Amino acid sequence: MPKAYVFTRYGGPETEEFAEVERPVPGPGQVLVAVRAAGVNPVDWKQRVGLRRPDGADSHVFPAVFGNEVAGIVQETGEGVDGFAAGDEVFGRPVVGGYSEYALLSVHLIARKPAALSFTDAATLPVAAATAYDGVHQLALPAGATLLVTGAGGGVGVAAVQIARGLGVRVLAVASEGKKDLLESLGAVHVPSGPALAARVRALAPDGVDGVYDLVGGETLTEAAELVADRTKLITAGASPADVGKLGGTRVARANSNAVLETVAGLVVDGALKPHVTGTFPLERAEEALRTVEDGHARGKIVIEVGE
Repeated sequence: MPKAYVFTRYGGPETEEFAEVERPVPGPGQVLVAVRAAGVNPVDWKQRVGLRRPDGADSHVFPAVFGNEVAGIVQETGEGVDGFAAGDEVFGRPVVGGYSEYALLSVHLIARKPAALSFTDAATLPVAAATAYDGVHQLALPAGATLLVTGAGGGVGVAAVQIARGLGVRVLAVASEGKKDLLESLGAVHVPSGPALAARVRALAPDGVDGVYDLVGGETLTEAAELVADRTKLITAGASPADVGKLGGTRVARANSNAVLETVAGLVVDGALKPHVTGTFPLERAEEALRTVEDGHARGKIVIEVGE
């Protein structure tokens, strides 16, 4: 039976374990993929603690497989699937989990992997790069505007910095000192994270900023909100709709489309977006991979490599 890394109930790392699971069977509009790589994201551990639950459901079905972005090879297709066949190399959002040898993907959240794109890099795109792309384009700042990105050193942040810089936007990137060199290499101005953030930003942008892309939430979001006059230009992927709504902002509006996946893959192939995978782990070390992200130590993207 296929192996997967799962959580057995809501809680901390003590709920995690490896399990043998049934090989999934694709339903209508789905494909079964042999996973070659799975991206690791903060949303993975947030689902484990119960902060993010399946749409339309009160709870996950346990054991629940970790993972929200994968790349792999199509093995089977379900009823009504056109345009994909066994042997196709693809990437996308799994229906249920990705830290596994097999995963189901909906044809509505899948794209062909370009030959020039590795499975490892492709596995960074469905959540991290696509979220970054959606947020930057939601803000729609003109060239020369100033964007503040909080939590800029992680997978979404690194992608957002590059996409915004590619559009001619000045980026102030908030992150720890350990991520300064990476962010400056991407053309951003590094702003150390921590208390009194607003004062450090105003030293660089005395009149405030034109937009805020928050990936942290909490007090960081509250301080960042003070820096943007037009709160329609305050968006977050790190706080709840209620929390950002109190400040006059909104959550990132996810497109969840094949078109965005194809676009970000094209940016990588063209050299305009580098996934910056800074750590890879075999499936057997999934726990270590997840801890790296959950503990906030990841620079760029962490990926679990599965199979050949």
